[in-house]
Formats: sequence, C-alpha cells, structure tokens
Amino acid sequence: MRRRKAFFAFRASAAFKNMSDYRTSAPPILREFLSYHEIIRAHSKATVDEYFLDLRNFFRYLKQTRNPEKYPGNLWEVDISDIDLEFVSTVTMAEVYAYMTYLSRERAQHQNSVRTEYGLNAASRARKMMAIRSFYNYLTTKTHQLKENPVRDLDSPKSKKSLPDYLTLEESLCLLDSVEGRYQERDYCILTLFLNCGLRISELIALNLSDIQGETLRVFGKGNKVRILYLNEACQEAIRAYLEVRRPISGKYADALFLSSRDTRPSRSTVHAMIKRSLEMAGLDSRRYSAHKLRHTAATLMLQNGVDVKALQEVLGHEHLNTTEIYTHIDNEGLRVAAKATPLSHVKRKRRKNTDSE
Repeated sequence: MRRRKAFFAFRASAAFKNMSDYRTSAPPILREFLSYHEIIRAHSKATVDEYFLDLRNFFRYLKQTRNPEKYPGNLWEVDISDIDLEFVSTVTMAEVYAYMTYLSRERAQHQNSVRTEYGLNAASRARKMMAIRSFYNYLTTKTHQLKENPVRDLDSPKSKKSLPDYLTLEESLCLLDSVEGRYQERDYCILTLFLNCGLRISELIALNLSDIQGETLRVFGKGNKVRILYLNEACQEAIRAYLEVRRPISGKYADALFLSSRDTRPSRSTVHAMIKRSLEMAGLDSRRYSAHKLRHTAATLMLQNGVDVKALQEVLGHEHLNTTEIYTHIDNEGLRVAAKATPLSHVKRKRRKNTDSE
C-alpha cells in the first residue's frame, strides 16, 4: 500500500511538472498555440495549462489507437513530442467521436487515485472538446496552416443546466453572525467581501493594501484583467475593523491585505477551512456551500435587488455575458414586483355585447 501511494504521488508530481512547463514538453505546433493563448489572448496560466493537458491527452489517445502494437502500455506513457502539422491534419470526426466515447466510458475521473470511478461527466467532456475546437480554429483561421477544419461541425456534449447553489439573505446574515475566534476580524472581512463583491477565491487571496483606494477596490481577475469595484458601507467598515488589528509586517508580503498565521498570504485551503467552519457554526450545510458558492450568493442577491445583468457582468469580471445570464434563471421576486408595477397590470378585457339578432 505504501509503495502504491508513493507511485501515485510520483505520477501526480510528474503531471504537475509537465503541466507547469509545457514549453519544454509540448511539440512546437502545440507550444505555439498555447503561447498564443497566454500572450495574445491573455488567458491565465491555469487556463493554458488545462488546454495543454486536454490536448496532450487527445493526441496520446490518437497515437495509441492508431498504433496499439507500438503503444501497448498506459495512455499517460505515450510521448507526443513528434506531433506535427501532418499528424493533426489527418484527424477525422470519427476519431474525435471515438475519443468522446472513451472519455464518457473509460476515462478515470481521478487519475491519481486508486479509488476512482470511470467516465467523465458532460461538462468535463465539453471542456476537452472546446480545447480541440480552439486548437483547430487557431490552425485554420489564425495561422492558416490548415485549409480545412476537420472538427468544424463538432458538437459538444449536452449537459444539464443546473442553477448554482446560493445562500438566502437570511442565511448570509446568519453566516456573518457566526464568525468568531482569534482571527475573527480578518475572517469577517473575507466573508463580507465574498458576499458583497462576488470575488473569486484567487482574487481575494491576491488582494493588496494598495488595491484599496478610498471607496474602490482594484481586483486582478483571470488573465490579469483589472476591474474596479466600489466598496459599500459594510465592506468599508469590515476592512477598517480588520486593518485596526492587522499586524504590520515587512518583507515579501508586506503589502498583502490578508495574512495567515505565518505572515504569508492565506492559502486556498485556509480560506476554504475558515468558510467551512463558519458555515457549520451558522448551522448551514458545509458540504453544499463553498467560497465559489458565496460568489454565486453575491451575484444572486445583487440581481434580485435590481442590479442590471450587464452591470453584474462587470462586477463579476465575466468575459462573456452568457456566463452571467445563468443568474437570470433564478426565481427573482424583483421580476414579479416589476411585472405588477406596470399601470396595465390590472387591465382586463372588456366583454363585448352580443349584437347578433336572435
């Protein structure tokens, strides 16, 4: 058992190393595509890494299925360094759909775990299909290395559109009231920013003291895109109370807004653990809600209280409006109020007298 754990730990570390340095492990044709997304499209490193992993897995599958005698072992052992334009130009829709079948039936959900189920859900498969489509769009429309796009008509797997979980106003107030402990001013401030500003956890951890400029907050979102948020009274008061007890430090993290017990930025796990603890103290289901669900809560409460969906897109830092529009499907009391407020809401059709002769 110990050897098995060490083996999977090695695999995990190797995968992380490759993911972090695609410039040396990816073939030139793939490396150029990834650089385009990172430099020209300004996509985050995490997004580019995911593209690399998805396309690497796709090409490994193709090489193994085309030549099973040469690659009889595990898929993750297949080398893709020789993938070139000639190879990618020969891909057919039949191969892509076969790959989708593999993903839905045989792909391990947790590759670095001995206890895993098989078959990725529709959302995960759709993301991998998006990477393949983006790669071939790049080759045909951006660099014109291919005349025909072999996956032009590729359909994404249909997935159920489920509404995001969120806290009600009463539950949000209960969560804020539950904060206690040694770092309660910090934790209260973190929860207040999540619930009022709809921050991503990565954005919150990266906040600096210098990002607070009066009643505004500078936020670095995905792809280092900057947006400016206005701080309401609750946020300003929570920040003010926290800064009164925040210990001054020097060195690398001197400008970090939130500090851990070791005078570094708090990790994701630290923030998640704090939220889980606060949820349990508030009597809420800590398995159902998370930092991202607090972001959903902020968006939902804003929309329910009259915020325009376009303004909400700016607040959340969504690149595309359709990402924001998921919140418009949530039952909104404000929409019912608006429908009843129109002066025509009580007008009923008048009955016409029957003028036909008997």
